[in-house]
Amino acid sequence: MTGRTVAPRLNHPRLLERIAKLAEIGAIEGGGVCRLALTEADKAGRDLVVGWMRELGLQISIDAIGNIVGLRPSRTTGAAARAPVMTGSHIDTVRTGGRYDGNLGVLAGLEVMESLNEAGVETEHPLAVAVFTNEEGARFAPDMMGSLVYVGGLPLEDALATEGIDGTRVDAELRKIGYDGAAPVGAPAVRAFVELHVEQGPVLEREGVTLGAVESLQGISWTEFSVSGVSNHAGTTPMRLRHDAGYLAGATITFVRDLTRELGGDQVGTVGAIEFGPNLVNVIPNRARFTVDLRNTDEDILQEAERRLRGFVAKTAEQEGLTIEQRQLARFEPVLFDAALVARIEEIAGRLGHSVRRLPSGAGHDAQMLARICPAAMIFVPSVGGISHNVREFTDASDIAAGADVLLHILLELAS
Repeated sequence: MTGRTVAPRLNHPRLLERIAKLAEIGAIEGGGVCRLALTEADKAGRDLVVGWMRELGLQISIDAIGNIVGLRPSRTTGAAARAPVMTGSHIDTVRTGGRYDGNLGVLAGLEVMESLNEAGVETEHPLAVAVFTNEEGARFAPDMMGSLVYVGGLPLEDALATEGIDGTRVDAELRKIGYDGAAPVGAPAVRAFVELHVEQGPVLEREGVTLGAVESLQGISWTEFSVSGVSNHAGTTPMRLRHDAGYLAGATITFVRDLTRELGGDQVGTVGAIEFGPNLVNVIPNRARFTVDLRNTDEDILQEAERRLRGFVAKTAEQEGLTIEQRQLARFEPVLFDAALVARIEEIAGRLGHSVRRLPSGAGHDAQMLARICPAAMIFVPSVGGISHNVREFTDASDIAAGADVLLHILLELAS
């Protein structure tokens, strides 16, 4: 092939229709979506997307962790076929999710495939759309589980044995919804990976910029602490004689906020899940379980935050006469995306007439896992109000169209 392949026009209304149709599955009040990984709602969403893939004539494979890949063959087939250029994301959500997070990346990939089919465009390399399992980690930790298994960063056996927040196991739930596939994990090998995603933050909107060329992702550290104390009467037990598991949980919330202020820069921290036992108004808690999410673009500072958190929890537990156990739920170092690919996204966005800026991502994404095995990068579109993981999540149709157009052009370049 010589010269640049002329890109067809995408059918932007069709993309928006698919986003709306998928959002009907697991719909919740306020316009949001609840499709926790490997639930019946997730199965229904998968079935819908796989049906669309079949309609487009894609070759569909499902591996043992439930990752779905729809492959559009190249002009060269059989043994001589080359590694595909891949796009995609996920369709599982948090319990109070929106309709764009993850879903946009998958459905924009399908729109690219359909528009190429309609225009009769052939590519030198195959194109693939992936739907990765359990990206959110809201039911099973760690997050980005499917893509992590795909690139060999988490043994399949360990992932399948993971127990969820509801006591279920990944392997049993995959079988239950019929997505325990037979395709080998990690196949096909990938030439390059580009993911379109909503920013999930306020930067693009506040600066009036249409697109983001994502150059890095924050490192992520998730830790679960389980605290044991002594239940006692809330009215008759002097404060100095208490062994209050709830106190440690509350003190940690304040400590994490103060820590982020002290470290400054890109350091963020969240106590996102917390449970007390026996959870009664007039009883001192004898049990507490809580999670801490720490993130930073600098690995050294992230390690410092982890060290100080562990020190605070241990010291406070000793002072209060409590015992603690801790468990690492997820740990990923910061990721730098392929510099040449980021530059191409930036150039294409400008050539198509869109304002664009480089920025890091504060959230984890499947692209950071694919970056372990191939050149990878991301395209961000603005999130109105910077809101995500929320039923009010929204991105303007014009911004979705702009992001999808850039995705089309970069995929065509990489596949030519």
